[in-house]
Amino acid sequence: MKLTTLICCGFLIAFGVFAAVYALSGFDLLLFLCAGNRVVYRSLLSLAGIGALWLLFWLIAFRPTKPLS
Repeated sequence: MKLTTLICCGFLIAFGVFAAVYALSGFDLLLFLCAGNRVVYRSLLSLAGIGALWLLFWLIAFRPTKPLS
């Protein structure tokens, strides 16, 4: 469970960096790393969505911030 959460966090951080590079420079780093293959590009983007849904589930189910209050 912890490993899955760390992997999803890593995916989302990486995609955040790719989005920042694209927003600031106009160069799509993720598409470049996919060698222009749109199928791989869309597959990696779907992994970001799955990672975000997993983290949403984790935050609702396990409430890691509850001991802070």
